[in-house]
Amino acid sequence: MRVCIFGDSIIWGAFLPFRGAWSNLLRNHLENIDNKFAVYDLGIDSDTSRDVLNRFEAEATARQPEILIFAVGVNDSAHREPGHKNLVSLDSFRKNIEQLIEKGKTFTEKILFVGLAKGDDSLTQPLPRSTTGKSYSKEDVKKYNEVIREVCGSRDVKFVDIYNKLEDKDFDDGLHPNLEGHKKIFELVKEGLEEMLNP
Repeated sequence: MRVCIFGDSIIWGAFLPFRGAWSNLLRNHLENIDNKFAVYDLGIDSDTSRDVLNRFEAEATARQPEILIFAVGVNDSAHREPGHKNLVSLDSFRKNIEQLIEKGKTFTEKILFVGLAKGDDSLTQPLPRSTTGKSYSKEDVKKYNEVIREVCGSRDVKFVDIYNKLEDKDFDDGLHPNLEGHKKIFELVKEGLEEMLNP
């Protein structure tokens, strides 16, 4: 069974040891259950929902997924001062999520969205390694997380909420989860996937 996971750097585990990300933990888990599972990690650093939408059709067509997992939105919420204009507006984000679901359903009805979480604001305003002053806030991330929840609820798509499940200590730099954070995400995604496949 082919599983495609689309999203950003949190999927592949920026700053983590090899195969420490939640997507890798999920792959190991599924392959241990049945070696017929094939899990594709399609996370790209800095991707927004717009970026995923632009590449989705070509990458999904090449792999013909039977299960789709999306984990995207934190980068959409990013802003730069002054003006606090988000990289992707909430309205555009909502439309992008709706389109991802529509396009996803041309491949499979088994679609799961992983919600958003963020750690310590004091480490991400701005993000120290950003050369352009990119900043992230819990307040913004929460708004984008709620959009995903609402769209999934209206489209009968499985939503795994991780927003209140991770603490500041579960993040490496305030934005990217550390090993413990990824373990928590894996457990939540695993549970959500089992509920979706065995209602």
